Amino acid sequence: MECLEKGKILSLSVSSTENVAILLCTWHGQHFLAEQLDSFERQTHENWEVWASDDGSKDDTHEILAAYQAKWQPGRLSVHSGPAEGFVANFLSLTCKADIDADYYAYSDQDDIWEADKLERAVRWLNAVPPNIPALYCTRTRLVDADNNEIGLSPLFAKPPSFANALMQNIAGGNTMVFNQATRKLLCLAGQSIPVVIHDWWVYLVVTGCGGQVFYDSRPSLRYRQHDNNMIGINLSWIARLKRLIMLGQGCFRQWNDGNIAALRTLWQKLTPENREILERFEQARDMSLIPRIFYLKRCGIYRQTFLGDLGLIAAAIFKKI
Repeated sequence: MECLEKGKILSLSVSSTENVAILLCTWHGQHFLAEQLDSFERQTHENWEVWASDDGSKDDTHEILAAYQAKWQPGRLSVHSGPAEGFVANFLSLTCKADIDADYYAYSDQDDIWEADKLERAVRWLNAVPPNIPALYCTRTRLVDADNNEIGLSPLFAKPPSFANALMQNIAGGNTMVFNQATRKLLCLAGQSIPVVIHDWWVYLVVTGCGGQVFYDSRPSLRYRQHDNNMIGINLSWIARLKRLIMLGQGCFRQWNDGNIAALRTLWQKLTPENREILERFEQARDMSLIPRIFYLKRCGIYRQTFLGDLGLIAAAIFKKI
């Protein structure tokens, strides 16, 4: 049993019987992979297994994985070949891999360091959700540099998770996400070849769109390493914000929305009636003339998590970049 208070999970009891499949994608990960694998070993929730999908590493990644296979008990770690089409395709192919069967699924990058209670906290919350309801646990992150020195925290989001928010942004990184079997079935139903820009944003869209539950834990669950070889990092500098504005002006955000809408169409019958209506209004509004476009987008109820984000959203709507 548990209760929630101001973004915290208050535990009354903990179950450790549920199996968690850790979906780990690797590519040239030799510098930090061992530290991540060591953090799995320290998990207070001990019932887990790692499914590693390597996307064609030419460094010592395979040797490191083989060493941990030999070190750990049989079946604890299995290694597979990825599609070699980038990290998004790698994560989606691993998500839809038929051989994997668990109670819960946790995405993992190769270069983070998990807090020891990461899985325990996720499982505790997920256990409180009926198994037939899609559920997603995600968290804030503690940012560290390449040498594991703390440099800050990821943004703290205060507005509630929803489909209207998911259409505009993702509130948490995939490296924090743990989801249940109901969510995994929806992702498999949509398939691994959907035209989305990023896998974690897709998960947020699917769970909220199909009437699921999302818990954004304000307490960080991992140390998110920021380094030169990050596929995706968190950069809160004004230079990074300027780059995002340039991408917005170039139409990248609109292209991403094109892909997300097309992907959501594959799950049309699974979306709630309310969210089907929101998606219809959003799709239609994007191609209307200025005044109707603003009116219909407002009726959709779409929003971002910050004031500056909402200002950017208004600008994107005005200039038809949404």
